[in-house]
Amino acid sequence: MRPKMDLNALRVFVEVAKHGSFSGAAKAQGMPTSNVSRQVQQLEERLNLRLIERTTRHLKLTEAGQLLYTRMGSMLDALTDAEVALSLQQNQLTGQLRLCVPNEIGPALFAKALAEFAVLHPLLEISCTTNLAGEEVLKQDIDLAVIISRGKMADSSIISLPLLTFPCCVVAAPQLLQKVGHPTRIAQLKQLPCITTVSALNGEAWQFMMSGGRFKKVAVKAHYRVNSGEMAFQAAVAGLGFAILAQQACAPYLQEGKLVEVALEYQAAPLALSIVYSGQNYLPARVKALIEFLRQYAGDLKGNFSIGEE
Repeated sequence: MRPKMDLNALRVFVEVAKHGSFSGAAKAQGMPTSNVSRQVQQLEERLNLRLIERTTRHLKLTEAGQLLYTRMGSMLDALTDAEVALSLQQNQLTGQLRLCVPNEIGPALFAKALAEFAVLHPLLEISCTTNLAGEEVLKQDIDLAVIISRGKMADSSIISLPLLTFPCCVVAAPQLLQKVGHPTRIAQLKQLPCITTVSALNGEAWQFMMSGGRFKKVAVKAHYRVNSGEMAFQAAVAGLGFAILAQQACAPYLQEGKLVEVALEYQAAPLALSIVYSGQNYLPARVKALIEFLRQYAGDLKGNFSIGEE
């Protein structure tokens, strides 16, 4: 079996050969001379070869030592260059940056922000797609995504950073309530026409907030399915079914009487707009920079934007 060579010991040996002394190598490496001598000795023992002839006045490389220095010197220089290049790539905003934002609200909220970010960092190659697949979009070849979700995230391995939260309420048009009556409990929604999603929010059941941060799911009667907040909003106004909408978005219609808030025993869970990415030990600097940029941008937007969903 070939002996395994310690990379640090090889670096020390190359420095000794380069400077012609243990003390010179020690100074270059910032370590005690005794440590330098010990590492070279351990390397020789591991290889079972004499690499340096030691005298009281100077050091001389053996034939084996000269061969190792010639081969390893250039390799270690190349390794150092690679480490520097990787460090620069990690700390400078260069390379490809791939992200996904939700349909409708994504471009409306972040089109300007992403354009500003691209102008600030012209060396980046930014690719942005739109999708309502939620956290499932991370299965694609992307660095991060902005998603809309309601309730608890299904995959605990995903890192989620909140951007904006939209309180929601159940609403219906007056003409629908005259026809089917006013429900008072969420279980009644299972028998009433509701406007739900096709695949947005994973096409899941409606969720309501309970005490202790828990959520109650209700599989409502899916009378009309759309993957668009605006389409869901207009369908609710038209009387096609009950809908969960952001309070801020439907406030004017509630005031005008075009929609009525339905009071139930539990409040509808809010919509959350979040940045998500797969859990990992580190993030490239370009991804970190975009995350911080979007979080700051979203912070400036709070209270100035409305959204309708389901």
